[in-house]
Amino acid sequence: MATFLSRQLVRRALLLVVAAHLSIAATNARAQEALRVGRAIANSWSFVPLDVGMAAGIFAKHGLSIESVSFTGSARLQQGMAANSIDIGLSSGPELAMVAKGAPVIAVGAIVLSPRMTITVRANGPIRTPQELRGKRIGVSTSASLTEWLTGELSRREGWGREGIQAVALGSDAAQIAAMKTAQIDGLVLDVATALRLENAGEGRIVLYFGDIIKNFIQNAAYARRELVASNPDRIRRFLAGWYETIAYMRTHKEESIRIAMPIVDLPGDLAARGYDQWMEAYSRDGSFDPVALDLLAKSFVEMGLLPTEPDMSRLYTEAFLPGRN
Repeated sequence: MATFLSRQLVRRALLLVVAAHLSIAATNARAQEALRVGRAIANSWSFVPLDVGMAAGIFAKHGLSIESVSFTGSARLQQGMAANSIDIGLSSGPELAMVAKGAPVIAVGAIVLSPRMTITVRANGPIRTPQELRGKRIGVSTSASLTEWLTGELSRREGWGREGIQAVALGSDAAQIAAMKTAQIDGLVLDVATALRLENAGEGRIVLYFGDIIKNFIQNAAYARRELVASNPDRIRRFLAGWYETIAYMRTHKEESIRIAMPIVDLPGDLAARGYDQWMEAYSRDGSFDPVALDLLAKSFVEMGLLPTEPDMSRLYTEAFLPGRN
């Protein structure tokens, strides 16, 4: 009889433990708040931390269930934010010009601090150094774009004036690559991942990493809807805490980060590793907006024709939601 009672007590204790765990799990599940996060483009290394943080459970630890949405450019992402289809947008630093023009968003964290862009030329062409780019035709996405501004800035820093390199607006990467292959242009401005793919295929040669010459810049930033800032600022704080915790995680988990990134950036392991090294140098560790970088952005808005005069940059961003700023 005593043995039977002992077994019953043990069984009840086990049931209580299981029930407690189920209760905790249910509470945690209920505590997960959905957050709709959009990225300007799907396959950029800049936004890979979103996927790493989701896979590693870091955002979940901060009580967030991420709904990831990809767009086909910054303009579409800003439209999505204005239409309240996403809460947080991961986009380019120059999108601060759209905030100045009245977009209902505000930048809440710096993501990538120097341009992870290249000038890539034909692999079988004569150009091998940046100094040989003077007077050459370089493909860019559109007029008044970041790629066009980078080309002009390189020319200015080389002492050739902003028109020392001829920027040719050709639209998509595919159109520019086709034009380079047929010698209509001498090279083009490409993100690191695409440039590495071209090099690997024997079709391109990287002659310049813009991050080597432009150190104080904000290539990418996180934006929040102003309505969310007013109604639920804690979700913004938790997202940014998760994001920068993910950056720290990636620094100590290279293999895991590369494995997650490979299908996103469409690179084999060795090239994904090179991309990892490039971006880990550039990811912001705390989200702060560098004043020198902001001044350079303000000047670029005028040079790209996005704004007639330099805006008051302090009105376009906030650091109030960054980790440790509460």
